[in-house]
Amino acid sequence: MTLSGFQLFPEYLGRKAQGSVFAELESVIANAPFYRPSMPRSGTPLSIEMTNAGPLGWYSDRAGYRYVPRHPVTGRLWPSLPPSLVRLWNELSGYPAPPECCLINRYRGPRARLGLHQDRDEETFDAPVVSLSLGDRALFRIGGRARRDQTRSLTLSSGDVLVLAGDARLCFHGIDRIMPGSSRLIPGGGRINVTMRRVTRPGV
Repeated sequence: MTLSGFQLFPEYLGRKAQGSVFAELESVIANAPFYRPSMPRSGTPLSIEMTNAGPLGWYSDRAGYRYVPRHPVTGRLWPSLPPSLVRLWNELSGYPAPPECCLINRYRGPRARLGLHQDRDEETFDAPVVSLSLGDRALFRIGGRARRDQTRSLTLSSGDVLVLAGDARLCFHGIDRIMPGSSRLIPGGGRINVTMRRVTRPGV
């Protein structure tokens, strides 16, 4: 299966760079603690925890999926994007405007996963999604633009970066499972995935 706009950069960040990014994320998390969003309608909690950096943060509850300017628990504005992640966006996105949301997902425990979904809550799909993996390896699955399309799986390791652009921007994708103990980067274990995206059209 060939997906136009799908790019994988294995070990784009080395061990030292991963540690620097994680240190910046720890500062973000201290100001915007992880929370557990819930599914629309059912209110079922997700199996992963989330937080955000940047002007807007992704959030989900019974009212639906959306972007909000403040942390849903503390009420504070989201922290600024870490400089290292802004550089990563500038290096790989090919987009002339900065990211507005940096969604930080934490996978911890044998049940932590994220079902097949599309990133389609943004006003524009012109900008790519840039995703960085840190910590334990994960089994990533990606399909086509329809849920019924064929999927394929690949393993993501700490330091890997994915870019979903063009036709791949609206492909269904998810995390089937993580592989506990496969990395020592994160104290206490687990995987952190950082996903940067543009929410609004530049100049609007």
